[in-house]
Amino acid sequence: MAYAGSYQSQVFAAGGSPFPFTAKGLEEAALDNLPREYFDYIAGGAGSERTVAANEAAFSRWGLIYRVLRDGVAADASSTLLGTPMSVPVMLAPAGVADLAHPEAERAAARAAERVGAVQVLSAVTSVSLEEVAQAAPRGRRWFQFAWPDDEKLARSLIERAEAAGYGALVVMGDCYVAGWRTRELSSGFFPFRHAHGLGNYVSDRRFWELAGFGSMPEDLDDLTSEMVAAAASTWNRVFTKPALLPEDLAVLRSWTRMPIVVKGVCHPDEATRLCEAGIDALIVSNHGGRQLDGGVAALDCLPPVVAAVAGRVPVLFDSGVRTGTDVLIALALGADAVMIGRPWLYGLAVGGQAGVEHVLRSLREEFTSALALTGHRRCSSLSTDDVFPVVPPHGPRDPGSGIARKGATRS
Repeated sequence: MAYAGSYQSQVFAAGGSPFPFTAKGLEEAALDNLPREYFDYIAGGAGSERTVAANEAAFSRWGLIYRVLRDGVAADASSTLLGTPMSVPVMLAPAGVADLAHPEAERAAARAAERVGAVQVLSAVTSVSLEEVAQAAPRGRRWFQFAWPDDEKLARSLIERAEAAGYGALVVMGDCYVAGWRTRELSSGFFPFRHAHGLGNYVSDRRFWELAGFGSMPEDLDDLTSEMVAAAASTWNRVFTKPALLPEDLAVLRSWTRMPIVVKGVCHPDEATRLCEAGIDALIVSNHGGRQLDGGVAALDCLPPVVAAVAGRVPVLFDSGVRTGTDVLIALALGADAVMIGRPWLYGLAVGGQAGVEHVLRSLREEFTSALALTGHRRCSSLSTDDVFPVVPPHGPRDPGSGIARKGATRS
């Protein structure tokens, strides 16, 4: 067995790791490290969190098919998407308010992604400005999540800033335009934006302060008065997203930027078709990690129909419920070109800052690369539905080994 040079060999040489290797272990460690209201904001979902559970459980309904014939050529997990190279098809999802997990927040995540060769998709709601995140990892690869503000000047300002700072694609946030019914947050009474968490991209924008009723941007953004914080939170809540998003709006967006345009939150094949016809460059199948709509269909169940509707016209990415390297492989076998992870990297950030995020990314890359080889592949591009088979769900969402092949089942 080849361990030389791998992350596994490094862990063995060090006599172990300070960080857990399972998604559950990382979640429990993050709970131990964080104030409860911070943890609940990060971990929580909508309502009774049935969509969160469904997202994870969906992966257990697919089994991977093991292969033994091989040519000895090592598996290569790298890929390129919209001109952006990555060492593994796992991207850091745009998870907001990361400073609840660690003071270095998105900057630590940017440095971790740079070191591992992964792509960071920066949230619209960050602890510091998009420029500061770019400066933290100047050789990193990053995309920018665009929450389309209900003010054209602010929208164009954010896009121009992202373009100038070297972001490689614009990810339109389609799946968070109405606040979900998040019971954990309601129970704690904690709304981070009231305390200026997550407003880094806004308080660093001159147009935002005009909308807030101030003549100019404050000189010291680290020392805002209580009046300024209240005005910023109120203004953000008012203009965060415009109420409508229609296919024809994408032509307007195209006129504002040279960056590729990606739409996140696509779960219906008809919408995927309309967006392709509108000229998007890629789309992301996602239900916002179950944070918006309780009782929703698992995002993974939406992936094959969307892939079929797209029919190869644009890349399809996947987000929601990915926890392991084999989850990554299942999503790619079902048609995704890359996946995103949200809660896992935030948990890694909470337990170890930059090193914790690196640990999460390296672990996923190692497990995925191993699974890629064990299913008979050298490259991600050769994965297909021939590599997965539908199985009966196990008793628990992550209870390995208890699935049984369903009689008469066919591949989808």
